[in-house]
Amino acid sequence: MTIEEKIRELADKYSTALAIKMSDRETEMGEDDNAHYLIYYVLGVSAEEGQRIDVYQNKGRFLYKYAGSFLEEAAIECFLEKYPKASKKAKVPNTLGARPKTFEIDCLVNQRNDAIEIKWRDATTDGDHITKEHTRIQVIKGYGYKPIRVMFYDPNRDQAIKIQETLATLYQGVNGEYHSGENAWTYIHEYTGVNLKEILEIIAKENLAKMKKDTK
Repeated sequence: MTIEEKIRELADKYSTALAIKMSDRETEMGEDDNAHYLIYYVLGVSAEEGQRIDVYQNKGRFLYKYAGSFLEEAAIECFLEKYPKASKKAKVPNTLGARPKTFEIDCLVNQRNDAIEIKWRDATTDGDHITKEHTRIQVIKGYGYKPIRVMFYDPNRDQAIKIQETLATLYQGVNGEYHSGENAWTYIHEYTGVNLKEILEIIAKENLAKMKKDTK
């Protein structure tokens, strides 16, 4: 199976699972207690609009979760394509504190001592995130690995952007690497030889054509 076939299979798996999850939740919500609509009315929001918001808020949570998991797994497949002996979801004990007991490495390329963390996006504005990440990369560095962060989509909000800028500085401070936005796609391509973005663009184009056809 080619890497494109693997990613297509992965996309089909996540797409099917997401559709089922969304459908099940919408069915569940049809039986929910809507007493909270009272507050919607107070704020000038109709029952119809409130229901749509509730449904899409739930669907949005599932979409973000599945989108992140899919892209992370697809990226790991690219690394495994180039380095079949790489380890996914490796764990190392925390040597600098009691919590957490271990830190997870999304993809550990032992041949190059690269410990790669993969994010589809990170919109956190929590300052504690910086402290936790600093500890994590210090621990990973202590095991002789190079901490590398790959994040495909940059945040839009100022505070989240500042958090990412600080994280980039932390990685640079331990001689690690931080790749985000377009640089993340380029990094994957150059590291693995797989043009992940191009494969996803082909799949997306095909799906958009199908959706357009179905709406006619």
